Amino acid sequence: MKPISVTILTGFLGSGKTTLLQHILNAEHGYKIAVIENEFGEVPIDNELIGDRATQIKTLSNGCICCSRSNELEDTLLDLLDGIDNGQFVFDRLIIECTGMADPGPITQTFFSHEVLCQRFLLDGIITLVDAVHAEQQLDGFSIAQSQVGYADRLLLTKTDVAPENDALIERLQRMNAKAPIHKIVHGKADLALLFDLEGFMLNDRLTVSKPVFRFIPQQQNSVQSIVITLNHSVELTEISNLMEELLLSFADNLLRYKGIIAIQGEPRRLLFQGVQRLYSADWDREWGSDEQRHSVLVFIGIDLPEQKIREKFAQL
Repeated sequence: MKPISVTILTGFLGSGKTTLLQHILNAEHGYKIAVIENEFGEVPIDNELIGDRATQIKTLSNGCICCSRSNELEDTLLDLLDGIDNGQFVFDRLIIECTGMADPGPITQTFFSHEVLCQRFLLDGIITLVDAVHAEQQLDGFSIAQSQVGYADRLLLTKTDVAPENDALIERLQRMNAKAPIHKIVHGKADLALLFDLEGFMLNDRLTVSKPVFRFIPQQQNSVQSIVITLNHSVELTEISNLMEELLLSFADNLLRYKGIIAIQGEPRRLLFQGVQRLYSADWDREWGSDEQRHSVLVFIGIDLPEQKIREKFAQL
C-alpha cells in the first residue's frame, strides 16, 4: 500500500496560509486532498472560507496540534486511516495547516514516532509562508516565526504585490535557512509543482545551498541561522560519525534541520544524511563520478548554534 503524502503548511499569523489552501483545493490537479486544520481561536472560521473541496476537514481544538505530545494530532490521523479502511472516504494527499503560532517540530516528530503512522503516511515537506509586508517585524519580535523559517523545505514569500522591494528580507531568510528555495506568490496563486513531491524528508541528494550576496551589514539578530560546511577533502568515517554524535548530544534541542553529502576516505560511494532535531538517518548513495570532485557539503539550521565552535570541529577532521 502506497503511503499517503503529507505536506505541513506553516507560517506566522496573517501570512496567507488559508488563501494558499483555497487555491490548492480549487485547482484542477486531480488529487484527492484531505486537510487537517488547526485554529488558534475557539471558532473554526476557516471551514467557511475553505469550502467543501477537501475530502475531509478536521478542526482541532485550540493549540493541541502543536503541543509537545501531539496526542490529538495522532488521534485525528488514526481517525482518517480508519475512514479510509472503512471505505468512508478516499484521499491520496494530506495537508496539515498549522496555526500561525505553531512550532512545526512536534508535528513533524509525530510521523516518525508512531508505528502505524510511519507506515501509512510519508512526510513530503514543510512549506513556510512569509509575509513580505510584516516579516521583518515578526522575525524580530517572535522566535516562533524564525523557527518556522528554519524548518522549511520551501519558503513562499507572500504579499509581494504590496511590498515589491524585498531583497534585504530574502537575504535574511537565506541566512536563516540556506537550503530552502524562496519563491514569490501573490494571492495564494502558487504553481502546485512548488508544493508537492518535495521529498524533504527522503534520504536523497537534493541539496542546493543558497549563497546570499551580503551588500550590507545585517542589523537583525537572528536566533535561527544556517551553517554551511564545505570540506574539499575526504574524511574518515569513524571521525565524522563521532563528530555527528557529539553535535547531536550537545545541540540536538537547538537543531531544527540538517542535511549533507559527505566524501568518505576509501569509499567510492557518497554518504548522505539528514535529520530533524534528534531524529536522523544516513545511508550510502551512488558512486562518485570519475570527473566529479569529491567534496562534502553539510547544512545545519538551528537556534543559537555556536558557529565558530562547530566550524573548528569540522576543520579538525
